Amino acid sequence: MSASPALPSSPAGSLSAPGPSQAELLDFVRHVAADAELVAALPLDPEGRTWMRLDGPAGSEAWLIGWPPGTGTGWHDHGESLGAFVTAAGELRENSLAVRLPTDGWKTLELNDGVDRERRLTVGEGRAFGRHHVHEVLNESPDRHAVSVHAYHPPLPLMRRYGRSGRTLRLEQVERPADWQ
Repeated sequence: MSASPALPSSPAGSLSAPGPSQAELLDFVRHVAADAELVAALPLDPEGRTWMRLDGPAGSEAWLIGWPPGTGTGWHDHGESLGAFVTAAGELRENSLAVRLPTDGWKTLELNDGVDRERRLTVGEGRAFGRHHVHEVLNESPDRHAVSVHAYHPPLPLMRRYGRSGRTLRLEQVERPADWQ
């Protein structure tokens, strides 16, 4: 399923154009999250997450995502992509790590104390993030769906999934676009 919100796009530019900044991605997802008609068009499933692909600014990819009660992403990163997301309905919690992880050559890391961050994001609240951002996003409501808007540039080349037990972070899987589209 795909949709294109009625938003002005940044000019595509040449292949060497850097693409949208974190701030531009955040502005885009805020604008889309405020489009009540588009948010209401997302089919919500009581069991699993649902999503709708959107046209992001300047060659970025964007997603409208529905979160049933009690669901989450698990720990992951977005490869080398910048990103931003905003809650459009309900409330989400983001747990993140305030440390840059090595990108290759490891399977298990012991995290230092003090690297954990938590944000509660209600309607209209969100954040932008840089490359190498590791986080998990959760809808902890026992009875209410949440909806969010996400944008990434460049379009996601991969996502690394991690398992976490206490201070131990373990690389578990590397997903490519064909795995989630």
